[in-house]
Amino acid sequence: MFTQFLGLPRLQKRLVSLSVDTLALSFALWASFALRLEETLWLPTKGQLLITALTVVFTLGVFVRLGLYRAVVRYMSDRAFLTIITGVGISALLLIILGYSLQVPIPRSVPVIYAALAFIFVGGSRMSVRMLVHHTTNRGKECVAIVGAGETGAQLAKALQQGTEYHPVAFIGLIPANHKALIAGLPVFALSHLEQAVRGHGVKRLLLALDADEKIDRRKLLNQLETLKLPVQTVPSMSELVAGQARINDIRDLELEDLLGRDPVRPDNAQVAASLYGKAVMVTGAGGSIGSELCRQIIHHRPRVLVLFEQSEFSLYAIERELQAINRIDGLNVEIHPLLGSVVHRRRCETVMRSFGIQTVYHAAAYKHVPLVEHNVIEGVQNNVFGTLHAAEAAITAGVERFVLISTDKAVRPTNVMGASKRMAELVLQGLAQRQSKTIFSMVRFGNVLGSSGSVVPLFRDQIRDGGPITVTHKDIIRYFMTIPEASQLVLQAGSMGRGGEVFVLDMGEPVKIADLARKMINLMGLVEKTPEQPEGDIEVVFTGLRPGEKLFEELLIGDDPQGTSHPRIMMAREVSMLWEELDGVLKQLARASQDFDCCLIVETLKNAPTGYTPNGDVADLVWCNGSEHAKFDEDTERKIHRLPV
Repeated sequence: MFTQFLGLPRLQKRLVSLSVDTLALSFALWASFALRLEETLWLPTKGQLLITALTVVFTLGVFVRLGLYRAVVRYMSDRAFLTIITGVGISALLLIILGYSLQVPIPRSVPVIYAALAFIFVGGSRMSVRMLVHHTTNRGKECVAIVGAGETGAQLAKALQQGTEYHPVAFIGLIPANHKALIAGLPVFALSHLEQAVRGHGVKRLLLALDADEKIDRRKLLNQLETLKLPVQTVPSMSELVAGQARINDIRDLELEDLLGRDPVRPDNAQVAASLYGKAVMVTGAGGSIGSELCRQIIHHRPRVLVLFEQSEFSLYAIERELQAINRIDGLNVEIHPLLGSVVHRRRCETVMRSFGIQTVYHAAAYKHVPLVEHNVIEGVQNNVFGTLHAAEAAITAGVERFVLISTDKAVRPTNVMGASKRMAELVLQGLAQRQSKTIFSMVRFGNVLGSSGSVVPLFRDQIRDGGPITVTHKDIIRYFMTIPEASQLVLQAGSMGRGGEVFVLDMGEPVKIADLARKMINLMGLVEKTPEQPEGDIEVVFTGLRPGEKLFEELLIGDDPQGTSHPRIMMAREVSMLWEELDGVLKQLARASQDFDCCLIVETLKNAPTGYTPNGDVADLVWCNGSEHAKFDEDTERKIHRLPV
């Protein structure tokens, strides 16, 4: 029956509310006289009946005027109850005025008693309906506990109560003194009573809603939550809420940067801003994961011109559209120019830099996926080595002030072509820095980036959602991790600190064991690892063996004597370099090997150069392995295709 009432048209519901209020106000008036006169069977006189009728009619008119009947009961707010208080107050005043005008005796305490009873009946009827509605709608919802009893948690609880998916039943407070307190009608449990709260309230999911200034060891907190084997999710950050990019009830999977075990790197914004404000800046590989984040951060420092250089049409379209929206909404007035092109085309790079008067270049264009570069040796060397060479030489010719290379930890004692090609790119910039002083070259080296293309985190998440198994190459493999914003901030910071030929690295804390990361993700998604001891588990972790060129441990430094910088979390590596005359000979040999499609010669050349390259397997280039005799092209044709240096 109640469900049928909820399904009535809005007009009929308003008529029902009007009828209920008529009865409630009439009864409140009768009860106020009966209580004052202490007569259980009190009967009104004709004058008192007239006053009652007029008061009720006028009060209903006041309620209509105040918009009480436009309020949807299930979504009633504090303002609706203020409306009732106002209406009831006016009604009591009307009672006094009517009694005086019609000369009907009304005891002085009756209006006060009437006002109290009217508020209880009118407000109580609506509160009862709202409780019934919530009780009915909560039946099909999943019970959740909110970790964090601050402002963010309270906002989330309120939003979820109006939604259709989750029913908040408890808060998990991080301050022990708040244990057994009530917030928004929900009990607060201390973290030490976590299991009791979960069992007692039938919690099926945990939602992380920590305030931005919450002083808490997130890694330790996640380790505690992990033991419950419940899905753990989070809400958007306060910056996203303020920017309008998300709503408080946009629940999403846990951001695993919490597992990094260190504070985020904070850039020196004044120094970075001074190096970018009013400048002409170019980002190569602007559509990639690092390049696009660089663009997002650069644009907020208000450069005069931002050139997006990208060979993927769709990626360029996507980042240009996003940046134009930021530019318009924030009123930044930055000139944004999306340009298609490849860094292996030197004249294209130079023409672009000259045309827009580029002062700073952030070189993020690279092939960085280890197995793919291992299977495409020629293209990897062309893009990573010669692409860097051509872009850097174009920068010198065009009078660019600063050129920053985005490098990788895989360039340190590499076991794969990708890492060796990136180390070779570092040597190229070090050689160019020695050969001239017009353009300042610097390099930034960091580990794996969470959320980037090729990152294990989204891969593992997809495998878990597909029912598993999670594939890990080796049980002992470890990696350093950082977030895309952190990596981009480091690049911008290094761009402002470089004096010529430096290799900057980040203090990234402790490395993460990939197998442990996979198991933590399984647990934090509320599932159980499938093992011989737990054959009924949900997701199995399978070890597939190291891929071509992959190694167990990544390093950030070749030497053991890093030098400090003005930033406490950024170090400067002391790395070996080559004289330009020696480097030029290596580059010519790489060019000839590429023209002849001689992958073995490329590998030998990279090994003989001071890259520290020690391949852990045979050449894995797919074309080379499937009959290199079919890969021999006419030299002129090959040069046209790859734009190789003579």
